[in-house]
Amino acid sequence: MVPWRASEDGLVTARVLDWYERFARGRPGAIVVEATGIRDVPSGPLLRIGHERFVPGLSQLVERVREASDGHTRLFIQLIDFLSIRRRPTREKFLTQFLTITDAHRAALSCCDEGEIRARLLALDDVALRQVLSERECEALDHGARERVTDLHAPAIRDLPQVLPGLFADAALRAQQAGFDGVELHYAHAYTMASFLSARNDRDDGYGGTVQGRVRLPLEVFRAVRARVNGSFVVGARFLSDEIIASGSSVSDASFFAASFAREGFDFLSLSRGGKFEDAKQPKVGTAAYPYTGESGWECMPTIFADSRGPFSRNADAAAQIRAHVRGLGFATPVVVAGGIASLAQAEALLENGTADVVAAARQSLADPDWFLKLQRGRGEDVRRCAFTNYCEGLDQMHKPVTCKLWDRVELDAPGIDIHDGRRMTAPAWPRKEDSDV
Repeated sequence: MVPWRASEDGLVTARVLDWYERFARGRPGAIVVEATGIRDVPSGPLLRIGHERFVPGLSQLVERVREASDGHTRLFIQLIDFLSIRRRPTREKFLTQFLTITDAHRAALSCCDEGEIRARLLALDDVALRQVLSERECEALDHGARERVTDLHAPAIRDLPQVLPGLFADAALRAQQAGFDGVELHYAHAYTMASFLSARNDRDDGYGGTVQGRVRLPLEVFRAVRARVNGSFVVGARFLSDEIIASGSSVSDASFFAASFAREGFDFLSLSRGGKFEDAKQPKVGTAAYPYTGESGWECMPTIFADSRGPFSRNADAAAQIRAHVRGLGFATPVVVAGGIASLAQAEALLENGTADVVAAARQSLADPDWFLKLQRGRGEDVRRCAFTNYCEGLDQMHKPVTCKLWDRVELDAPGIDIHDGRRMTAPAWPRKEDSDV
């Protein structure tokens, strides 16, 4: 999830530095910095890497992590592209301002004057209105307008295959210049590259339809990135084991993509699941749809309020199938599994039984940034266990700085604590007598 600590201009702030320093003090094997926009466009408090002016701040971030972890932690940055999505409008605003009047509206209402058409539409009841509006127009009214990679009538969407490889390659070079050890190409969830991989991508220009067509642009992006950075710079990808939506990509699709990525030379394959716009709940007027509110979103970040299986390791079975397929073809590309992993026993089992080669944990690491170090030192009883209530995800959904309910109101009177909205912004320090022995 995005912690929402960057500046409105996408720059690294003191809070961004403090956030990643706190994780680095726990000495994980690697940290993947949040989804970072590759375009130089306004994106609110989301980190960006679409211009050279972002490099100095990102260099500071690298230095802070190196120092805090004593060089133990490798640092990657996740590169993301996303398409436009609008907030859900009021009925009046949509019909009077946002709706583009077309010949279909003119024919349906037997009227040519745009002002009169808008007035007549506004006067219709909901049933009658939906008989005049198209399916996409109804969606824009109900959820907010959202671009799709299949909107080939729009030049900017049609030309994505020509534009994105260069944007990703430029961003990766900036990451290398900033001192990162590598990049994770974000091919997952509700965003541009995941949408190209999706079984719902029916583009007819060679970049959709079949699995070969859908994987074409992700491979071209990787090739452009690999050619731009040096050979020791790590380039991997995060993608979905299963979209968890109707007519979406399955584990079989993901296995094909994983084999294609391994064959091409990706350095690692990180698997997530779900998190799509297609089944997101209707947002409130004035807010945008959030891709983690439907079933696919729940499977991406499952909570303790679950079925009998609970929130734990729900991505493991799919990851095991995908890894087995890759290994069966003779590729040794490391596979990363994530999703509801919160204990040493759970993580060890996933590694020992061949489900994955690397275990990743976001919410557990947020709950206790020191849990890796505690386990290493035999201090498992000190681990602060994630409660999996998704308090953190709720803050992310509202674009508020993300914290954990297990620590964000603890020791608020301690000196030097950064407090925002009554919450501390980083986890309390873990008292460690063993520091001098490390």
